[in-house]
Amino acid sequence: MNKQLPLEDYLRENGTLTYSNVGVSMLPLLRQGRDLLTLQAKTQARCAIGDVVLFRRASGQLVLHRIVAVRAQDYVLRGDNCTGDEPGVTDTQILGVMTGYVRGGRTRSVTDPAYRFYTRMILRTAKLRIPIRKALRRLKRRLRKQ
Repeated sequence: MNKQLPLEDYLRENGTLTYSNVGVSMLPLLRQGRDLLTLQAKTQARCAIGDVVLFRRASGQLVLHRIVAVRAQDYVLRGDNCTGDEPGVTDTQILGVMTGYVRGGRTRSVTDPAYRFYTRMILRTAKLRIPIRKALRRLKRRLRKQ
């Protein structure tokens, strides 16, 4: 009998989990249905700015976002493809921390220099995303009219 465990139970029992995410909040890093990500179960250690974590919202929904601020009692998270912050996420809500991902058959670690550079750029350009997106939308509308 092959009994499937809920994701968080599997992660707790096995320590790691590799799966394909659902949604677009972590684009361009993770593409829905195309990339795989590996999570390690959350330990007692505090997470750091830049970590990508799987957490459970108060509503019960599982979400994968990046930590953009570490506060005394909680964290502020944001998806790479999002413009709004999600404050107030606590250590008890975090189930796992991403350790790597697979794209096009190639495994990449969060310790790879290219990934670390990507993380720095995502964190540093966060405040520019809204104006850039608005400008790109205006440009696309103008190009369609021509």
